[in-house]
Amino acid sequence: MGSKASTLLREEEIEEIKKETGFSHSQITRLYSRFTSLDKGENGTLSREDFQRIPELAINPLGDRIINAFFPEGEDQVNFRGFMRILAHFRPIEDNEKKSVAVSEPLNSRTNKLLFAFRLYDLDRDDKISREELLQVLRMMVGVNISDDQLGSIADRTIQEADTNGDNSISFNEFIKVLEKVDVEQKMSIRFLH
Repeated sequence: MGSKASTLLREEEIEEIKKETGFSHSQITRLYSRFTSLDKGENGTLSREDFQRIPELAINPLGDRIINAFFPEGEDQVNFRGFMRILAHFRPIEDNEKKSVAVSEPLNSRTNKLLFAFRLYDLDRDDKISREELLQVLRMMVGVNISDDQLGSIADRTIQEADTNGDNSISFNEFIKVLEKVDVEQKMSIRFLH
């Protein structure tokens, strides 16, 4: 237990995380407690295996894609600050945040939530969602409940409706346009501890 004490958050770290993510002091300390309980290696970082032990991610068909989002390219560990940056995308937008003019867009803004969702589909990270990528994600989501022909038809129709520049893929701007009437702020929110 002595190693846990040495990894306690300092007050200035909490303040920096508050500014960066918008979480409250109490939310940060509670999420830190959850983070340390997941940290089986007790080294101040989480591995993919640590995330796979989270029941909600284990049963989510896109769980692996969501877990991958926590890890920067080529990394296999994430520290608490990186963990909080990703979780901030799922923080509900408060009424006062909608009205305030921030210097930089908060991580939980509509645009950043959409960018996070877009990256779940953009498997090769080329800033476009191809038919094959769309098919792969659809397959993850529906499993074997729909035939390949039906999935292909859904993918073709989705790209046909979204693709405004005729390149047979969906860019981020096209993705935004398709989802303009969807309440992303609510659908991509997790109620965090108060």
